[in-house]
Order: sequence, then C-alpha cells, then structure tokens
Amino acid sequence: MEIIVLASGSPRRKELLAKTGLKFSVVVSGGEEKAETSDPAETVEKLSLDKASAVADLLQAEKEPQLIIGADTVVACDGEILGKPSDREDAFRMLWKLQGQTHQVYTGVTLLLKKKHTWQAHTFSEKTDVQFYPVSREELLAYIETGEPMDKAGSYGIQGGFGIYVKGICGDYNNVVGLPVGRLVYELKKLGIDIRGIKK
Repeated sequence: MEIIVLASGSPRRKELLAKTGLKFSVVVSGGEEKAETSDPAETVEKLSLDKASAVADLLQAEKEPQLIIGADTVVACDGEILGKPSDREDAFRMLWKLQGQTHQVYTGVTLLLKKKHTWQAHTFSEKTDVQFYPVSREELLAYIETGEPMDKAGSYGIQGGFGIYVKGICGDYNNVVGLPVGRLVYELKKLGIDIRGIKK
C-alpha cells in the first residue's frame, strides 16, 4: 500500500490527484453519504471527513498509510443542495433549475495525517461559481439520454457534454470537476508535506 490513500472512487479525482505527481493508492469506504446540515460548505466538509475516517477504519488491520485524502462535492443553487440525481426525472429537475443561472460548486477535502499513531484531521472546502447559458428542454433531455448526469453532483459534468453550456466560471475549474488540487497542494505545504513525498 502507498503511504498516501485517496478515499474516493471518482476517476476524475484520481486523474486530478495524479497530476500533482503524488504516488497514491485508492480505497473506497462504500459507506452511505448522509448530509445533516443545509449549509453546503459544512456538508462537504463533513462528508469528506466521513469518507476519510471510514477508510482509516478499513485499513486499521493493515499497514496503515500516513495520509488519507477524502473529498466530496455538491452543487448549491438558490439555497438547495443538489447531490447526485436519484433518477432521470430528478436529473431534469436539477438541470432545469441550473440552466440560465449562476450556482455554486463546493468541494470539501479532509486530510487525515498520521502522527505518532494518531490520526489528525485537517478539513477545508472550496467554492466555485458557475454560470450557464439558457438551455432548452430538448437539449436537457438529450444530455440526460447520454447517462452522463447520473453519477454527478448537480446532474452534470463540466468536463463532459454539458460543458458547452458554460457561460462563465469564477474560481477553480478543477474544484468543479471534483478536487481543488491547487488548494490541496497549498494545504499540504501548510502541514509540512512536500508533494514529492511526506517529510518525516
């Protein structure tokens, strides 16, 4: 096992983290995600901590890593948190709400760092504003038919087919994809961790 573990099965997060040059393995907890607050920043921070902590529990019988990275992303619009759609009708409802509007994408990240056999959590969140052009009902239905929205917060992937409707972004693009790598590297450095390896 690598000394760094990504506690997420998202291929997008895996790809983004790999771009930093970090060597890591992937372990997914598989636990149910439950948000207990209506505040999107608090929601993603809690869920990222839950994911990282669940993976720490899974690995307790093995040679544990020194760092576990958990992450979670939600979309927020007009006070409503939009997670992954439950079905196609739910996906349409979310996308109809987002088209022609500006919304926020929040990603929470938890860094669980092993120090003297004890896990220390460092959690933060990043926000990006995304604005869409108006999109017709027919265009939304065609996008939903691709199946792409079904495993994505807010029912869209900015790096995928729905990206053609983006009018503007204020903030970190990678945060919308699923992992604010610039902020992640910055927070790691604050903790004394060089991205070329964990300093002793």
